[in-house]
This record gives sequence, C-alpha cells and structure tokens, in this order.
Amino acid sequence: MRQRSTLHEAIEGWENLQNRIEEQALMLELAEAEEELSVAEEIASALLRLERDVAQTELSRMLSGPDDEKNAILTIHAGAGGTESQDWAEMLLRMYSRWTERKGFRTQILDILPGEEAGIKSVTVLIEGKYAYGYGKAESGVHRLVRLSPFDANNRRHTSFASVFVIPEIEDEIQVVINEADLRIETFRAGGHGGQHVNVTDSAVRIIHIPTGIVVQCQNERSQHKNRASAMKVLRSRLYDIEKEKRTEKLEQYSQGKKDIAWGHQIRSYVLHPYRLIKDHRTDLEVGNVEAVLDGDLDPFIEQYLLTAE
Repeated sequence: MRQRSTLHEAIEGWENLQNRIEEQALMLELAEAEEELSVAEEIASALLRLERDVAQTELSRMLSGPDDEKNAILTIHAGAGGTESQDWAEMLLRMYSRWTERKGFRTQILDILPGEEAGIKSVTVLIEGKYAYGYGKAESGVHRLVRLSPFDANNRRHTSFASVFVIPEIEDEIQVVINEADLRIETFRAGGHGGQHVNVTDSAVRIIHIPTGIVVQCQNERSQHKNRASAMKVLRSRLYDIEKEKRTEKLEQYSQGKKDIAWGHQIRSYVLHPYRLIKDHRTDLEVGNVEAVLDGDLDPFIEQYLLTAE
C-alpha cells in the first residue's frame, strides 16, 4: 500500500505539471491571437514557477532507490588532530541540524561522545522524514576544513578532517537476522550532560556484534530498555548496509573498483582561510557563501550530486 501510495503521488504530480504546461500554452496562444500583451508578465511569472516545479519533480525522480524514502542514520567521526578536528565535527553536527530543520525533518541524537576540551569525538543521529536517506546519502565521505585555528595561540592555519557516514534506517519488517548468541551487551553509567536521572543508573547500553566487530551504543535515554532498542536499531541498519554493500560490490567488480570513502579521500573542502570557498570535489560545484552552507544550505551540493550520479 505504501508503494501504491508513492507511485500514485508521483503520477499525480507529473499529470499536474502536464496540465499546467498545457494551460500556459493555451493562454499564450490566446494572448497572441488577441494581441493581449498585458498578460505576458503573468504568463512569464507562471512559467518561472512551472520551471522550478519541474526541476524539483525531476530531482525527486533521482530518489527512486529502494532505500531512498527511508529515514537516515547519520554518524560523524572526528579525524586525527584532537580538539581542532573535534570542533570541526561539532560544526558539521550543527550544519546538518540546521539542514534538517530546513527540510522539515525530525532529528534525535542516539549517541554522542564529547571531546576532552571542545567539540565532539563522534555522534550518531536519527533523521526522520520522507527521503531523508535519499538526500542524506550524498553527504557520506570525508569533509575537510581549512581555517585559522581558534585553539592555536599563534593563530596558524590548520586543516581538519571529519568523516560522515549515512545509512538508511531499517524497519522491523525488513529481515536482518541477528543471533542473540552473537551479541555481547554491556551496560554502563551514562556520561555527558544528561542530568542526574541519566547519570545515577547504569542505563547506557553498548552492543558488540562479535562476528563483525561492530560496536554501537546509546546513552541518551533514561531507560536501559529504550537505549537498548535504539542501539539495536543502529546495529540492524549497519548489518543491513554491510550486506547491501557486498551485493553492490559483486555487481560492480567487473566494471569498477570499490568506492572508497576512507580518510584522505575528501568529498568536500570548506576553506575559510586564506580565501572563503566551499568546493565539492565530486561535482566541482563551488559556493562562496560559506556562512550559508555552514548554516545548513546544503541543497545545491546534494542536488548537484544526485543529478551527476544519475
């Protein structure tokens, strides 16, 4: 029923665009026949809106993958470099938080590990909303920051790295078999700024999947049961992503090598000094308004990536 609803919505959208195109063509034809040039401005305005809506609908066609409609789980890890990279990871968290607000998505921090002095070492965020993964997958990779470090007494330029990893949230009806015997579950007292009710009990949960070595944890809920449920959700998604990657690699091994998003292979550079520019290395899109991008204006990069990937 969900698939039927999605397809019905897509068909209605295209039919609506077709009707609007025919309506504007008829208005233009009548205006020319009766030499009513006064309506030309109105027609031009309607065509601009129509062009924008067609472009948006064409973009949505790119989000036709089996997982694109799903919620997303976004993980940010600070790279080597201590406080500088940890501050960069926190800047990325703020950027994505602002982007999700613009898109009307809901977010929930599942796990966060603060840095010793500032910033964060890592964070895992659940993003809920239609096509959250379809859009968010464009952000997976290494993000590079160049700036004058606020943590350097000599005000020197530093380069920092942080990795972003986006996977779809896997719903319960999708079968990812997890053998309880393969899990080692640990509980511990939550840290950070969770408040006294979080910190006085061993409510935080860490789950180790022994066959793969995957470690997930959640500590933001007061209830150990809720933390375990959230951690299992992340584990299920990561196991699903591993299996999906295996299938993808098998299909692609004859045409190209494995896509590497490891450290040192940045997808985007954010240069704040000596000039101000953000460049996506996959699409060559460059934006000079770094403040807007860091405040969540990511759609130009995401849309260009989706169009290029198509």
